[in-house]
Amino acid sequence: MSLRLVEASWRAAGRAIVDRISLAIEPGRVLALIGPNGSGKSTAVAMLAGDRAPASGAALLDDVPVARWGWQALARRRTVMRQSAGIAFAFTVREVVAMGRTPHEGAGRAANEAAVEAALRAADIVHIADRTYTTLSGGERQRAQFARALAQIGAAPPDGAARYLLLDEPTASLDLRHQHDLLQGARRLAADGVGVLAVLHDLALAVAYADDLAVLSAGRLVACGPATETADPAMLGQVFDVRLQHYRAEGPTGGSILAVVP
Repeated sequence: MSLRLVEASWRAAGRAIVDRISLAIEPGRVLALIGPNGSGKSTAVAMLAGDRAPASGAALLDDVPVARWGWQALARRRTVMRQSAGIAFAFTVREVVAMGRTPHEGAGRAANEAAVEAALRAADIVHIADRTYTTLSGGERQRAQFARALAQIGAAPPDGAARYLLLDEPTASLDLRHQHDLLQGARRLAADGVGVLAVLHDLALAVAYADDLAVLSAGRLVACGPATETADPAMLGQVFDVRLQHYRAEGPTGGSILAVVP
């Protein structure tokens, strides 16, 4: 079973933003989705999340169209950390993180509070848990939203159903340490059986932390496979219109990193 797109397309103003892509998030693996600005990455995430219905093709969870899942059942199986989350009211960070427990209303107060505290620790924001969300820096808000996503994904359900975490540019606004902390957290979730998709702009982070790499260009999927095999400098250089070179990397998945050649 997986969360996947099958020949999925989405159009706006007569233009194909995503054009017939097939892509699967597998339980227990981290998939990095990369591509230039405007290549359709966020739209692909929105279709996987059920926020946008494909104009053609399908978005499927356990072979059932995502649109057919009830909101609560879907929210228990997949969670999304979006590029930005507009919260205008004076909620504390702890209250924002607790919003992730909304689909788990039957879990009980103690279980929900424990999940929130675990998420605060995992995102390294216990020290700002009682601050007002709107007073936070951009990086602190990102970490709070990651904690909310962690609280929502929760522990593995008794029936063993796979869970999925969709991260749309999760490292935006984060400093170097917290970029790595967040992606290490994503890998720990994968080790616990969660399927993770992360939209990333940093090729070095993508190759260092992802098991698999998918490359979008102008709405089309141009490559998808194991990260260290798919990160071909010639192909990626053409996609991003830069010159790239391999360097040996130290990271959870080994392999090498890519750097721009001046």
